[in-house]
Amino acid sequence: MVNTGMQLISFTCAVTGWIMAIAVTALPQWKVSAFIGSNILTSEIKWEGIWMNCIYQTTGHMQCKTYDSMLALPPDIQAARALMCVAIFMGWLSCTVSCCGMKCTTCAGDDRRAKAGIALAGGVLFILTGLCVLIPVSWTANTVVQDFYNPNVPLMHKRELGQAIYLGWAAAVILMISGAVLSSTCPLMERGGRYRRGYIGRSFANSPAPDPPKPITSNSLPLKEYV
Repeated sequence: MVNTGMQLISFTCAVTGWIMAIAVTALPQWKVSAFIGSNILTSEIKWEGIWMNCIYQTTGHMQCKTYDSMLALPPDIQAARALMCVAIFMGWLSCTVSCCGMKCTTCAGDDRRAKAGIALAGGVLFILTGLCVLIPVSWTANTVVQDFYNPNVPLMHKRELGQAIYLGWAAAVILMISGAVLSSTCPLMERGGRYRRGYIGRSFANSPAPDPPKPITSNSLPLKEYV
């Protein structure tokens, strides 16, 4: 029951992280305008995502425009597009595999060894999904920080970390932790392919059988003389 509860909790958290990753992919707040130096114009805020850039005005109006050419984008944006799409697909695959391997489902019947292997595979896939989210988010954050402290970059082109970056970090951590917990719920006895109950110690399966007892005969007994 404890393992079943842990599987349900970790699976729920992993699905939540996957939904957060989908939101990170769609949000344009990867890079946000930096108001430093003489750039104090706060009536407009510029957002830059991996699919579009938007201009948000204080009046409540927002205009967004998708990028015209994919090949003209910087390498971090191109890599972020590819890895986030891979992460979304792997997250869906992880959810499907994990559902089949959970103890509360009827998939794979009563074959506990097969269910343990499927649950382990689902946990590993969740960890890989978290890595696919963590890499582009951290790469973009590193690019933003380097450009911010680069004196050769004009002030109007400097950006700060947007909300999508922090949301992506949270999604990656949730996915990797949930995947690790889901993988750890597979008992060692099931993971090794043997189900030993009761005494777990030295195995006597391959030890030689003891010699059968020899019958007692009169010749084997010492003879005593009675006077």
